[in-house]
Amino acid sequence: MENRTARMTFLIDPNKKQLFEEICAQQDLTSSQVVRKLIHEYIVEHAGSRELPEWLAASSGNKQQ
Repeated sequence: MENRTARMTFLIDPNKKQLFEEICAQQDLTSSQVVRKLIHEYIVEHAGSRELPEWLAASSGNKQQ
């Protein structure tokens, strides 16, 4: 289970940010929740042969062999 947090800062076009936040709000999600999910999915999808930590592999439903 993830138990620590780290801050990630990035730049985005203000119009895209506004639209993204509006869409997230419509789904009753914060933009942070959606970004964390996207990062999680990206890691699982692109890990290749890298062995994923159990807490990451188990929560994805796609355990690496």
